Amino acid sequence: MADLGELVLQHVAKDGEITTSELAQRLQKDHQQIVGAVKSLQSIGNIIESEQRTSKHWELTEEGKEVTKDGSHEARVYNAIPADGGIQQAQLMKSGPYAKIGFSKAMSAGWLEVNKKAPGGPTVQRKVASIVDRVQNQLKQLQQGNLSDITDKEKAELKKRKLIQEVTVNIFLVWKGSGFTTSVQKLDTDLTPEMISSGSWKGKPFKAYNFDAMGVPPTAGHLHPLLKVRAEFRQIFLEMGFTEMPTNNYIESSFWNFDALFQPQQHPARDAHDTFFIKDPEFAHEFPMDYLERVKKVHSEGGYGSQGYKYDWKLSEAKKNILRTHTTAVSARMLYKLAQQEKFTPVKYFSIDRVFRNETLDATHLAEFHQIEGVVADYNLSLGHLIGILHAFFKKLGIEKLRFKPAYNPYTEPSMEVFSYHEGLKKWVEIGNSGVFRPEMLLPMGLPEDVVVIAWGLSLERPTMIKYGIDNIRDLIGPKVNLQMVYDNPICRLDK
Repeated sequence: MADLGELVLQHVAKDGEITTSELAQRLQKDHQQIVGAVKSLQSIGNIIESEQRTSKHWELTEEGKEVTKDGSHEARVYNAIPADGGIQQAQLMKSGPYAKIGFSKAMSAGWLEVNKKAPGGPTVQRKVASIVDRVQNQLKQLQQGNLSDITDKEKAELKKRKLIQEVTVNIFLVWKGSGFTTSVQKLDTDLTPEMISSGSWKGKPFKAYNFDAMGVPPTAGHLHPLLKVRAEFRQIFLEMGFTEMPTNNYIESSFWNFDALFQPQQHPARDAHDTFFIKDPEFAHEFPMDYLERVKKVHSEGGYGSQGYKYDWKLSEAKKNILRTHTTAVSARMLYKLAQQEKFTPVKYFSIDRVFRNETLDATHLAEFHQIEGVVADYNLSLGHLIGILHAFFKKLGIEKLRFKPAYNPYTEPSMEVFSYHEGLKKWVEIGNSGVFRPEMLLPMGLPEDVVVIAWGLSLERPTMIKYGIDNIRDLIGPKVNLQMVYDNPICRLDK
């Protein structure tokens, strides 16, 4: 029996040219098998030529096949209602999984009416004596390939109801090549020792080498764009003499996340609609109690030149565990640790890690993202030092046009939003936040009065999206990320 390739050649010889879909029907083979046979023949030489074409056709879904067999949802609902009476609407809705959509369509078609005043509750009755199930008839026509009586609007409605689907098939038109023949001699690809010793290689046809063929790409890992940009930021901090803070505790107590930062317990950011609270373990238990008492006092009574917030500070609120909303909680822990040293030494800290907020998801917001934070603690720092270090930091990123706008943060005063001029958008865009930590935050820790701490922060996702031309954050991080995007990105990126 002739193999599939020879059968294809016989049909090409008979018809001159033929499509792979026609070959699949004639030979009763799967279309992909026919395509594979055509490609194998083409690899031998100029026996046949082919051209790819696209074919579209409509086919029934599984639900559409069910409707063709048993009738449309609306017809089944109509037939479930007794002709000489009615049926309670609640009972009708339990008649099958199709009942709800069927009832809606039957009402729209004017087949049914509802008697809302009937004893026992609303009753559904037939409004017409007989019906024509057009949906079932249309699907039967489509199944037979007869589309002439079905309008585009009707097709769109059937598609919307998921009864039919449009299928795109790539087919090939095949015709005779310059070296056409119906008998194929398989070309050898390897010259073996046996061929050489016996001399049989002299009478054998060999497949020509393709010196333009690409080699098999070596398997390798791929860095996500976020990791690449994170490495850039980390390198900048290290070049500027900063030390990286440990950020491996995603779960944080409300004390370190809010109270230690002089953020009042009634602040909106501490509500459940902004913060993720942990159920188990619900509370933290280990705190430096002398420091906690000083924090409680500055909140409820004031101190260090501040009148505080004048409210009843509760330990139960401070003990609540949360997913940290910012890495500033880590900065607070590090500054407290610094304050416990016998002699204060100036420090420069940075962190880049994940934080969590109960945000409404959209193209620019996720419930989890990465925060970049820089902190400098030294004697007698001023707002001028903060502006200077921000210019130095962003210059290393290639951002030189900066503006600063006064802002409010519970734990920094003064506070500034940082803006950069975006050459593509031709406007100033916010790129970060900054400020000087308040004495109400620093002095309870035990830091000297003349020590000032300046800090700034920004997200990792926004600059990554700008650098890689991504306009939806869900295409960068999360379950909807296309891994091909990660594979296709270059190893390095050359910015101006």
